[in-house]
Amino acid sequence: MRHLILYFFIFVWMPLLGQEITSTQNGTSFYLRTFLEPTDPSQKPLVQGQILFSSVVVHRFYTERDFQVAWMREDTVLLELAYEMRYEIQQSKFDGLQPTDYHLQAIDGLFSRYEVARSEGKSLSRADLAALDLLLSDAFVMLASHLYHGKVDPEQLRTVWNIQRSAPDLYLDQRLNSALEGGSIRRALQDLYPSFTIYRPMREGLRQLYEDFERFQIEQSSGWKEIKISKSLKVGDKSPIIPQVAKKLAFWGFLPNDFESQGKDYDAEIEEAVKKLQLKFGMEPDGVIGQGTIYALNQSPEDLIKKASVNLERLRWLPDNLKEQELIIVNTANFQFDFIQQRDTLLSSRVIVGRSFHSTPQFSAQMSYLVFSPTWTVPPSILRQEVIPGMRKDPQYMAKRKMRLLTFSGQEVPVSSVDWSKVSAAGFPYMVRQDPGEHNSLGLVKFMFPNKHHVYIHDTPARSLFEREDRALSYGCIRIQKPVELAKLLLQHDERWTDDRIHTAMRQSREQVVNLNRKIPVVILYLTYWTNSNGRMFFRRDVYNRDNEVFQALIQPRN
Repeated sequence: MRHLILYFFIFVWMPLLGQEITSTQNGTSFYLRTFLEPTDPSQKPLVQGQILFSSVVVHRFYTERDFQVAWMREDTVLLELAYEMRYEIQQSKFDGLQPTDYHLQAIDGLFSRYEVARSEGKSLSRADLAALDLLLSDAFVMLASHLYHGKVDPEQLRTVWNIQRSAPDLYLDQRLNSALEGGSIRRALQDLYPSFTIYRPMREGLRQLYEDFERFQIEQSSGWKEIKISKSLKVGDKSPIIPQVAKKLAFWGFLPNDFESQGKDYDAEIEEAVKKLQLKFGMEPDGVIGQGTIYALNQSPEDLIKKASVNLERLRWLPDNLKEQELIIVNTANFQFDFIQQRDTLLSSRVIVGRSFHSTPQFSAQMSYLVFSPTWTVPPSILRQEVIPGMRKDPQYMAKRKMRLLTFSGQEVPVSSVDWSKVSAAGFPYMVRQDPGEHNSLGLVKFMFPNKHHVYIHDTPARSLFEREDRALSYGCIRIQKPVELAKLLLQHDERWTDDRIHTAMRQSREQVVNLNRKIPVVILYLTYWTNSNGRMFFRRDVYNRDNEVFQALIQPRN
């Protein structure tokens, strides 16, 4: 009996054990584990020369499924979902992302080899099948993360970004598993889009720009040229650039495709098309072809693709709580203020924002009070650049502007007691304060949302500046064209604040602080591209030169 047991162990059970070991070592699960468990824990795993960026999440995903493949059946046949995942990677360029960040080249290569092998009645090696499975899973996790959080960390950019958002654990391994079980990769990824209604129309706008780019490559080869002018053109003028102007307007759909200009004449039909272009780029639709219109005409689809990509990324940085019942948004690139209540825009107003060298930062805060008939304490930069030089030229400079010289304890000092030829802003021992009134640089009311940037919204006596197209004119704060209307909206909860009372409060000799009964989120952002509810695209000049830094970070390969 003992000999029989020994015989069974040596000749029957041991060979079977060997077959099991061999099968396991040659199986897809074996290669999945091998790829995911590198010998150097400090290094991310490499698969087909590709770094698995989300190796921790992917490892957890495969551990939960006992290292069984996710994108195949019977370990060898690709599911339709695998093709859908590859398609979504290709489509990620319409989100302003780079498909190459999601292993597209390696995945395409493995797909091609898979399809060739299938056509020959063969199969890829288990190692290749495991590699493809891992790359598809890693691509899903990384793409999902970028669609929700953005690829670029805005806090790593030179431009100040202080709009905080939460960073919840997205449980992307569970999302991937749910997507596979639910049979839809696209829906799982779309669920991670920013919640703002403009995101999808903006994405479709970028898709259209890629189609325009294909047409542009043909047009460019047949004489698409950059236009230059030395003086502005009005309807009725003649210029050799008119045929090129008409050609570009027709390309963008503002004139019929078969439109042919009548020589050098700037006629009424071309003028109407110019006005439409001007509206799209945020200019006054006056039909005058000046430098701003020429700039817009010279923008190629490639230029606008870059701009659209950057702004889709900016939307991904914004917090979801911008769906508050009340919200104030200032888009400094568009010089516009919007007061939104339950998704309806109750007030839109032109604004003046910081000059390029005093650019208004991007941040969020909460408006909590307003100040009627404000005083203005002159900041050191304006003291240095305007007040001290002004007093040197004209001893009445401060008196004409109803400014007073005060100690830091609030005691008034005669301006004649200061030798203005010798003082400087550095270490200046006094404050300069402007009294309330029509002359005050802050106007008749200011709206406060305390923040570390010392930026607020205020009225201004310089009303004519709102008629300018380029309204980057302030020292960083935001001047609003409709201060009275904003004050009424903020105080509408209190029936005591009638129009007459507001009018009186704005014309007092002393400040009056009024606390609001709620705190209203204020978001100062910078969008140079967006769409309206009808899908119409709008573009703005990058007045602060912020777009290129974001774009360069977007196209930077992951490593």
